[in-house]
Amino acid sequence: MVQYTFYFLSLIAIISAFLVVFSKSPVHSVLYLVTCFFAIAGHFLLLNAQFLAVVHIIVYGGAIMVLFLFVVMMLNLNKESDNQKSSYIKLAAIVASGILLLTIVASIKSFEIGDQMVNPLKGQGSVQSIGKELFSTFLLPFEISSILLFAAIVGTVMLAKKELD
Repeated sequence: MVQYTFYFLSLIAIISAFLVVFSKSPVHSVLYLVTCFFAIAGHFLLLNAQFLAVVHIIVYGGAIMVLFLFVVMMLNLNKESDNQKSSYIKLAAIVASGILLLTIVASIKSFEIGDQMVNPLKGQGSVQSIGKELFSTFLLPFEISSILLFAAIVGTVMLAKKELD
C-alpha cells in the first residue's frame, strides 16, 4: 500500500511540475507548483517525517506561494508586452535542454531498481524527536537565535515607528 501511495504522489508531483513549466498562465503555474509541494509533503509523511511535512506545507505552500502570486500580480504580464527572443537564444535553450535530458537519461540508466525501500528509523522526523534534540543538544544555539530574532523585531519596530512630536 505504501509503495502505491509513493507512486501516486510521485506521478502527481511529476505531472504538476510539467504543468508548471508548460502552463500559459502564470497564476496557473503557481497553483500547479502548490500541488507539487503538497505531493512532496506527502512523500515526507511516507518517510514518517510529520514535522517536515507540516513545515514544508506552511513555508512553501503558504509563504513562498503568496510571494510568488504577489510578484505575478505586480508584474502584470501581458502578451503584447512580451518581447520576442532571438534565434540564438532559442538555439542555446534547445541545446541546454538536450544536454540536461541526456544527463537525466544517463543517470536513470545507471540507477538500479531493486527491492530497496526506504525504511527510516522509527520516529526520526517526528515532532517529539526533533524537540528532544533541539532542547538538549542544540539548546544554546536555539536560544541565541531566538535573542537575535527578538533584536531584529525590536529594531524593525523602532525603524518603522513614527516620531511623535
